[in-house]
Amino acid sequence: MTTGRLPSTIAAPVEHTLEIKRSVFLTHLAPVASVEEADAVIAAVRKLRWDARHHCTALVVGTRADRQRSNDDGEPAGTAGVPMLEVLRRREVTDVVAVVSRWFGGVLLGAGGLVRAYGNAVASALDDADVVGRALRTQVSMEVPHADAGRVLAFLHQWVGGHDAVLDPPTYGQAAVLSLWVPADQVPTLDADLAALTGGAVATHAGEIRVVDLPAR
Repeated sequence: MTTGRLPSTIAAPVEHTLEIKRSVFLTHLAPVASVEEADAVIAAVRKLRWDARHHCTALVVGTRADRQRSNDDGEPAGTAGVPMLEVLRRREVTDVVAVVSRWFGGVLLGAGGLVRAYGNAVASALDDADVVGRALRTQVSMEVPHADAGRVLAFLHQWVGGHDAVLDPPTYGQAAVLSLWVPADQVPTLDADLAALTGGAVATHAGEIRVVDLPAR
């Protein structure tokens, strides 16, 4: 995959309420950086919503979604945490914890009904979330004389939109330092486009490779 895309995450916590046969399912989704942070979110929701009968959980953590866990919290085995986790996997998100608090409404839903309810609860919350794409990108930086900085910066603002890249804010010293994060296979294209724009007067430097958040296009 040339773009180096990775599992996405969410920008901010989100909550969604679903009512099925008088049972209320309140989903809390939150971005987290570690399993320990996810555990803290779960503990906070348990404390806040102490009167709910169940607090079922699923979490996916790691750049490549390599740490995953779920818990049925008293619901029949496999009817809550697993379908919640399956939604997170199917949506290809990571660094996310989902907590579904359930208030029982007096009507038994059955195993199939619970699987659908908990899966739909998480899916509906994800539908409301701002999803942030992630990808591996190579940093490309350059020093540009102040007299040319405005023209080059305007070009880069246009260039990143067409090449799935991310532009950093410029810094100014003796010259303007411009930096952007580019798909590895697009670095030669950037070099060629800049050479055509500046007549070869601006030299680029390829630096570190890291995971960056991609703005919505």
